[in-house]
Amino acid sequence: MAHDLRTQEIKNPIDVAEYLFKRLHEVGVRSIHGLPGDYNLVALDYIKPAGLSWVGNCNELNAGYAADGYARVKGVAAIVTTFGVGELSAVNALAGAYSEYVPVIHIVGYPSTTAQRDGLLLHHTLGNGDFHAFSKMSAQISCAVSLLNDPHEAATLIDNAIRECILKSRPVYISLPTDIVQKKVDGDRLKTPLDLSYPPNDPEKEDYVVDVVLKYLHAAKNPIILVDACAIRHRALAETHELIEKSGLPVFVTPMGKGAVSENLPNYGGVYAGDGSNKGVRERVESADLVLSIGGIKSDFNTAGFTYRVSQLNTIDFHSYAVKVRYSEYPGVRMNGVLTKVAQKMGKLNIEQGPTPNNDIPDDEIMSPSPTITQAWFWPNLGQWLDPNDIIITETGTANFGIWETRFPKNVTAISQVLWGSIGYATGACQGAALAAKEMGIKRTILFTGDGSFQLTAQEVSTMLRNKLNPIIFVICNNGYTIERFIHGWEDSYNDVQEWKYKDLPAAFGALPGQVATYRVETKDEVMSLFKNDEFASGDNQKLRFVELVMKWDDAPAALRSTAESTAKRNAEAAANN
Repeated sequence: MAHDLRTQEIKNPIDVAEYLFKRLHEVGVRSIHGLPGDYNLVALDYIKPAGLSWVGNCNELNAGYAADGYARVKGVAAIVTTFGVGELSAVNALAGAYSEYVPVIHIVGYPSTTAQRDGLLLHHTLGNGDFHAFSKMSAQISCAVSLLNDPHEAATLIDNAIRECILKSRPVYISLPTDIVQKKVDGDRLKTPLDLSYPPNDPEKEDYVVDVVLKYLHAAKNPIILVDACAIRHRALAETHELIEKSGLPVFVTPMGKGAVSENLPNYGGVYAGDGSNKGVRERVESADLVLSIGGIKSDFNTAGFTYRVSQLNTIDFHSYAVKVRYSEYPGVRMNGVLTKVAQKMGKLNIEQGPTPNNDIPDDEIMSPSPTITQAWFWPNLGQWLDPNDIIITETGTANFGIWETRFPKNVTAISQVLWGSIGYATGACQGAALAAKEMGIKRTILFTGDGSFQLTAQEVSTMLRNKLNPIIFVICNNGYTIERFIHGWEDSYNDVQEWKYKDLPAAFGALPGQVATYRVETKDEVMSLFKNDEFASGDNQKLRFVELVMKWDDAPAALRSTAESTAKRNAEAAANN
């Protein structure tokens, strides 16, 4: 009775699902990924009235990857699954989003609160009356879990989850039971937008940290800046760019930070990844007497197998949660404010220039009479073909490492899953990224994936066709898992895959006449002809373009070779120690 009285007191009652989807619209979501299931069907009816579109993926794993790709372009994404069977299929993708700091809102249609309370033996459950098992699993890969079991708390829990998702740049989990969907909340709350600003640093602490940073910066003879993924994820790019441009210091990116910095800046020096670095980069970075590391994630693939040789004694780390100057940590001092003040106060610095990366083809590749497309030849050539504002997605494998050798034009967005490294990610992410690009008026989304990886999530080409998306897809046909071969099992059958007729797949997925153009390139000349084909390259081309790019099974970028060698060595040492 008390609940009914409280509902009657609401001046502008709206349904919980309407409130949820309107809040998603407010923060920039325009498309909802996911799959229908009987526990979320009524909630799905609220998507269109809220000004949102339903994507409709082929499976929940792909939907999770797609939401991840969408969020990396748009800033936040949402996925709807059903209880148990649906949400668990998405867990791998959401774990990747958690690992790589990608803000995805996961909404799960739940059985009714009465069914949960009575422990009913329902389908999609474990049959033991435990309705919390799955949310507990997702709690490990979410920065907030909001179980909407009480309509009087629902609006507050929704607002909190969305805010946490964006401020912490990680997935959140929202349960939506079937009997809560149409319960009432106060619609007047929507008149107050969510506060998505970061809490300011304590001014005294911030100023102290700024003074410490400036002291070491002015004392340094040849400092450099190194930008990594968390500068992107934690919305510090504006402050980072101000520091780069005002200081004139040589700036480098890590593999995960690729695309964070405009690569046509005169002080841009290339990709630093220890032994896997671009030409001249390792020497310049490792000889620096001070490294300003912004948003660093020092994972194995991001450092080419932990081959960084930069002392903490020469490093200042800027993070979302703290600043670390050499061995002194200042917790609770967020990088954004510190970077702004350092840029404003630094004055003249000692500058020793770094290398200038380019898209020149290596001499031995120019001299080679072989028509075979090689990794060393292809990736610099790609850099000559790319346009400003392109979105480039590279799969974990040869593409992910090859792109280090591609110098981007202005404002290119690079998407790859360097830390989580779930093969198949890139094709799903391409669907989400291409959809976000379409919403934002960005003309070209380009995917590079290996044949082995593509086979895991190929169905998302179907979703692209359904949503009338027109990305350019390159499937590298090199007969299997090349990255795995370089780690272990050079010619073993477990690294082989069935050879598909890849370019026949769009037709099998129901492409309409004129909706797709397919190509197969086997030689360097054929690649160059394709790159020079204006119709193929055009951002205004409304066709999905699908390319079989043939490379040798035993060829890989130099950075992949060195990283794989390091990984294999570490695995062997671990085995020997046991």
